[in-house]
Amino acid sequence: MTTSIELDDDLKGRIQKLANQRQKPADRIMHEAIVQYVEREEAREGFDQEAAASWAAYQKTGRHLTGLEVRTWLSTWGTDADLPECHD
Repeated sequence: MTTSIELDDDLKGRIQKLANQRQKPADRIMHEAIVQYVEREEAREGFDQEAAASWAAYQKTGRHLTGLEVRTWLSTWGTDADLPECHD
């Protein structure tokens, strides 16, 4: 797929400068930037969907962990400690 985008002269210059510094073609720099952006936005969308699902589950069941319970559990990461159970 061939796609074109309009870039202002300042951004074009910045991309070319970076390409020269990295000894890579400018189109490769732009491709890498777009890939990173898309991956970041996909991850953010996944987080948003997970958060919405968690909120919906909480609203439906009322089951939760308190902030203190989560912080206490996080302090045990790397050990054999069990994940605390959600409660009403």
